[in-house]
Amino acid sequence: MCLAHQSIITVQFPCIGGIDIIPAMGSFTIPCVLMRAGTSRGPFFLRHWLPADEAERDQALIGAIGASDLLQVDGVGGGSTLTSKVAIVSRSAQPDCDVDYLFAQVGVGQKSVDTRPNCGNMLSGVAPFAIEQGLVDATDGETTVRVFNVNTSSRIDVTVCTPGRRVTYDGLTGIDGVAGTAAPIRLNFLDAWGAVTGSVFPTGQRIDTIDGTPLTCIDAAMPLMIVRAADLGLGGRESPAELDADRALLERLEALRLAAGRLMGLGDVAGSVIPKPVIVSRGDDDDSLTSRYFTPRRCHASHAVTGAIGVATAFALPGTVASGRDGGPGTRRIAVLHPQGRIDVEVTLDGEGEAARIERAALVRTARKILQGDLHIPDYVFSKPIEGDPTMKRLIAPALAATLAAAAPAAMAWPDKTITIVVPTAAGGGNDAMARTIAQKLGPLLGQTIIIDNRAGANGSIASEFVARAPADGHTIMFGYIATHGMNPALQKLRYDPVADFAPVGLVGYSPTLMVANGTVPVKDVKDLVAQLKAKPDKYTYASAGNGTAPHFAAELFKLNAGVVMLGIPYKGAAPAVSDTIGGQTQFMFPSLFTAMPHVKSGKLRALAVAGSKRSALLPDVPTLKEAGVDGVDVSQWYGLFVPAKTPKAVVDQLNKALNQVLADKDIVKRIEDHGADVEGSTPEQLGALVKGELVKWKRVVQQARLTAD
Repeated sequence: MCLAHQSIITVQFPCIGGIDIIPAMGSFTIPCVLMRAGTSRGPFFLRHWLPADEAERDQALIGAIGASDLLQVDGVGGGSTLTSKVAIVSRSAQPDCDVDYLFAQVGVGQKSVDTRPNCGNMLSGVAPFAIEQGLVDATDGETTVRVFNVNTSSRIDVTVCTPGRRVTYDGLTGIDGVAGTAAPIRLNFLDAWGAVTGSVFPTGQRIDTIDGTPLTCIDAAMPLMIVRAADLGLGGRESPAELDADRALLERLEALRLAAGRLMGLGDVAGSVIPKPVIVSRGDDDDSLTSRYFTPRRCHASHAVTGAIGVATAFALPGTVASGRDGGPGTRRIAVLHPQGRIDVEVTLDGEGEAARIERAALVRTARKILQGDLHIPDYVFSKPIEGDPTMKRLIAPALAATLAAAAPAAMAWPDKTITIVVPTAAGGGNDAMARTIAQKLGPLLGQTIIIDNRAGANGSIASEFVARAPADGHTIMFGYIATHGMNPALQKLRYDPVADFAPVGLVGYSPTLMVANGTVPVKDVKDLVAQLKAKPDKYTYASAGNGTAPHFAAELFKLNAGVVMLGIPYKGAAPAVSDTIGGQTQFMFPSLFTAMPHVKSGKLRALAVAGSKRSALLPDVPTLKEAGVDGVDVSQWYGLFVPAKTPKAVVDQLNKALNQVLADKDIVKRIEDHGADVEGSTPEQLGALVKGELVKWKRVVQQARLTAD
């Protein structure tokens, strides 16, 4: 399984409407994640990355895609409507949804942006994007994200694979039209019927006749105009190239589409991509039909997801030009056959005959993140409308000049480029989650993109050495903690000095250490465990995040003070250690409460004791180890930000101020405390004193417990 190591968290630039204003005026820069989603491809944006003004937003999207020319060589488009799509995502304003998704279809060879249709293929990338951007907390195994489609005011449950609470794109699911395989993404459409027009059959008829051609106008996930192939003199199995070459056919379809748009209450649709024309014919059996889907003036190379939902709905319901056999109420799988294969749609019907209605429709897609970073948009996409409109030029020019004047001094100061927070543990662990939570708010305060870089290995030494050797300009920050700046340096000689090589920025908080057990291990409590280990040494094994980490020290202190023997297995971070403890490869672990809490709540881990001086308010029934009969195990984990030594004090002070602002945010505090950590800020000097004190403390423990790095 290959997990991404970096992800853009958030950004806010000195701007007009959210767009970065670069003094050179050569381009505008915004964060972007480019994804293949289903059989489509396009950039994904958080809503606040784009201008708030819709006209400016559309200009930015035109520049991003490169819509001005057919080949789209000056943007990330691919010269096709399938690769000229955009997804805009934000936290949902709906009480029962997690995120809002606005789809935009950008023109090919024309400067246009249409947000009236929906795109189910791009929808398949929304949930993984939202999870990686921190909008939704992942659960271990699978995560279901309820998406509100702003275009159609409909809800879709999207389920993605999240082993270890991290999105994975790797898997064995293949979809026709895409090379290779990937992790499955399940789309469950809950209320997409009549979402645009207000009715599944917006004309009031299941079959209308326009210019002598019978057709069905249906609004199911996407407004469609469905025509039988035979009524157009076609066989239905023609290739997209053959259909696109038939000019008379395309003109006839467009004339029918314009008339159907008026009948459906959509008005003049000449400048819109809806309704989409669809040509249908018999399938291979009673549960399939063949479809040729248009976008709307070219035949789709495969098929749109939302179009497949609409076609399957028309097939399942009686009385349409696409109706198949009457399957009655219940769930039925319908295959929509397209030029590159098939899309299987699971449809659930309630009622029979004319009273039948669709309750839900579901299908499987895949997605893949292609790249992420800063997208540079040429300024000509903004300058031409301004130059051509004296009023706009008069209004915007002074504001732009004022913005540049205000931003000019800041452009020469810190920060002036992307900031990286290096996390010394694997993605998916408590340190990683806490760093991402903080980065989400820290980015806007600092006015720059923040990237999380997971550099696990050597018990935090790899990350620590990397940051210690990084340029001392404030653009490389370390999310340090008790292991990297206290325990591991106390345990062994390292190639970095936790005091001399770093400038402390500020404390983030504390989290008690929790003793947990695999849910199936036959141990009643701590006293029972001690008795079993004394009767049979090495009966059980414990996992640690690596030698020299808090889980390692806590376990060794437990063994020392309980007088027992238990084999330890070091891992490259807390996430894989927790995963193997849940899986039963190891039986016990001493993770931070922040790391363990989600798994304790889900029942995958059993909390036996708190390795600290007091019980946790989140687990009031769980005793301390002292209460359970084992004294002397007090391991409270702490976390803080550090930068390389010799970083200018002004930069350190600015970063400390921003960090403490983040830690004062009620939402951030709640998110961290809900996982079992206590938020506590500090000055750089206070964090520096803590590090020095911790080194003395843990060197004493190493001597007393006779611990070694081996």
